[in-house]
Amino acid sequence: MNLYPPYWGTGISVRTISEDYRYLKVVMRQRWYNRNYVNTHFGGSLYAMVDPFYMLMLIPILGNNYVVWDKAATIDFIKPGKGTMTAEFSITRAMVADILERTAAGDKYLPRYQVLVLDEQGETVAKVEKLMYIRKKRSSHAHSRESIDNGNGRNAPQGR
Repeated sequence: MNLYPPYWGTGISVRTISEDYRYLKVVMRQRWYNRNYVNTHFGGSLYAMVDPFYMLMLIPILGNNYVVWDKAATIDFIKPGKGTMTAEFSITRAMVADILERTAAGDKYLPRYQVLVLDEQGETVAKVEKLMYIRKKRSSHAHSRESIDNGNGRNAPQGR
């Protein structure tokens, strides 16, 4: 992750990720290239440091039978950010149980998760709310068709 060009180019760094993907910590140091006109962190970089992580954590937690997408996000800038910014992500057992329950019948689920961007003093610089799209993958059998030769050299779809 730390070699991903949008992160490397903005000074964003994943500092900690648990083996089970349930916890992640990301930091961004202030540099000349990620400051805005008034010498505070550029808002786009503050959002970039939290953008993909709920999705990237949930995909391995839920496994290959689930579709997980970032659907939408909002960011509320609370105060100017200076110095090193930090954001921490946690996926709790309760969050996973909620997802499994709400998607058991194949329904999509649109949970909202919040992450705070904190400065070096532990004060909130920004609040980001992520709207996720999660559902079980549809069975590949339900949409597949076998082709059979219909006698005129053309294959005709054959339902199951």
